[in-house]
Order: sequence, then C-alpha cells, then structure tokens
Amino acid sequence: MRAVVIGAGIVGLTTGLALRRAGVDVVLYEHAPEIRAAGAGLGLWANALAVYDDLGVGDRVRAIGKPSEMRFHNPAGEVLDTPGFDADDHRYLLVHRAKLNDLLADEVGRGNIRLSTGFREYEEHAGGVTVRLTDGGETEADLLVGADGAYSAVRAQLVPGTPAEEHRGHHAWRAVIRDTATEVLANRLVLGHNGCRGGYLKTHDGSVYWLVNQFQSPPLTGTRKEQALERARFLEQDGLPKVLSALIEETPEDVILHNQVMLVPPLPRWVSARVVLAGDSAHAMSPHITAGATLGIEDAALLGELLGATDDVPAALKTYEADRMPHYAHVAELSAAVEHAPTPEEFAQRYAAFSHWMITPEAARGSVRA
Repeated sequence: MRAVVIGAGIVGLTTGLALRRAGVDVVLYEHAPEIRAAGAGLGLWANALAVYDDLGVGDRVRAIGKPSEMRFHNPAGEVLDTPGFDADDHRYLLVHRAKLNDLLADEVGRGNIRLSTGFREYEEHAGGVTVRLTDGGETEADLLVGADGAYSAVRAQLVPGTPAEEHRGHHAWRAVIRDTATEVLANRLVLGHNGCRGGYLKTHDGSVYWLVNQFQSPPLTGTRKEQALERARFLEQDGLPKVLSALIEETPEDVILHNQVMLVPPLPRWVSARVVLAGDSAHAMSPHITAGATLGIEDAALLGELLGATDDVPAALKTYEADRMPHYAHVAELSAAVEHAPTPEEFAQRYAAFSHWMITPEAARGSVRA
C-alpha cells in the first residue's frame, strides 16, 4: 500500500510515522522549503505520549520536553482548586514544536519528505488516487491524507465551502525567550479579568515560554508587544511582582507571535473512498484547551492501526470517520463548556473535567477501539 500525506507538521509527520510502522509506503509533501513549526511551546498529554510510546519514540520525545502541570492561578497567584480531580488530570509534557518536528522528520526519514512541493488537486479512480502537485508533477497512491492544517487545500476539494473561520474576538500572543533577566521561580498560568488568560512556563532547556490569550477582544491597536502588555495587566495584581509583563518587555518585537484564532466548522464528512483528513484540517479548535496537537496525534495513530490491519482502504476510512466524528463532537462540547465558564474557578474545574476525559483510555480509543 502507498500513501501520500500532505503537510509535514506534527500531525502529518506522526501520520507518516504511524503508517510506516504499519507497513505502508509513505511520502510526505510540504509546501514550505524546510521542516518548520508555527508557534512555540506545545503541550502533549498522556494520550499523545502513549501514541509515541507505541510508535517507539516515546523516550526521545520525553527527552526534549519538560514535565509540567496545567494548574490555573488567579491574579493574586493563588491556585484555583479543582475538587474531584487528581494530579494525573493536570500533567502534560511541554515541548518545543520545532524540536518535535525535527525528531519526527528524522524518524519518518528525510528521504521520504518532499519540501517546497504543495498540493494542487486530486482525482480518485478505481483502485487509487492521483495527486497533482504545485511543481507540476503528479503521483499515484492508494490513499491521500490531508494533514495540512486549518487552511487545508485537501479539505477545500473534499468538502467545498468549509474555509477556516475566525473565532471572533479571540486572539493569542506568545514567544519563547532565552537568557532572560527576569527571575522565573515557578510556572504560572493565570485566569484573569476581561476574558484574558496567560502566563509563563520554563522549558527543558532553560528557556521561558510566555503566552497571553483574550476572548472577546476589542479591536487591536499598537504593536504586538503593546497588545500583549495591555492584556497582561488583567493577569497581574497590583502590589505583586509583574513577571509576565517583564518577560514581554524583554522579548524582541520580531519574536512575538500573534494569531487571530481560527476554527474549522463542523464538517459533514472527513473521508471519501481514498482521501482522509487528520488533525487541524478536520477539526481545528480554539487553543484554550491546549490539546489540538494531542488530539491530532490520536488521529494519526488510528489511521495507522486501521490501515495496518486491512488492504480495504475505503472500509478503513469509513471506520475512521465513524470513530472520529462523534469523538470530536464531544470534544467541541467540552471545549465550549470551558470557554463559556462564568468564573475563573468554573473555568479551571471544567478544564480539569475535559483533560480527565481526554486522557482516559476509553475516551482516547473511541468507539472503534473500546
């Protein structure tokens, strides 16, 4: 069996690795001229780490990460309790996206990745799919995987009329900085006022990752640094050290990443006979649940499991769709419950409920593997 994967981000690379481990011949196409990552820090939850353990790279992934906990604080620095949930429901691994991408690219095999080559269109036919590329070439495969993100070109053909949509008023700012002069004694994730959330985390190599998010933001003005600082004041109580603001002040303007958060609307289908969507191309959600990569990694694992067990590609893809679509419908419900929590305390409680559900093996397996 031969598969073409469009997109060499974390989900595309994990899909390529899972399919190769299942005995499938895989080639990945990436429109960028190099393997790179949009964003900075990335949280991997226990269910994603279990996938990497199964793929034989779990120890290497842990070696480039720092064990962390998703515990929220108020602006006074007090931990918001989550009664009924234990430490495992808060633990995750913080890794740098670019380092994870490099690790996965090495495992997939750089020779199996074609850079500077994007997807143009596909044509399904009896027994396979023809994939046409932006360099004018084309290739034949038994399977095409669209792992090309929220702005997926594969999705645009498979499910026309479903472009990524703005999560109106939801913005995010973040950066990783090294050699900071600001003393960071502990990780802090703060739920503040005016729909703002943010904080800072120490990474495994001594760098610091800071982030700021806001729901229902007013129109943006000023530079990226000024925008982040304006929101940081809703996360820091007067009279206490303003560590987040100091970190933002230290960060060069060109290092700060800003995003209008984008979502993929619910889709009527994820597959055809020979084409399938995985990761953000199928279900890009708000980053306030910090689980997009973890959820996409599960997609990759299920594709590898199903396609490694049969030569009937259309049947495997239908099984995948029947598992994933209701799974993500429930994820969307839990995500909305967190977003619309009326208080910081309820936000923290609902977030713990989401992570508890997500890392429960029965939830991760879905209906197919339960």
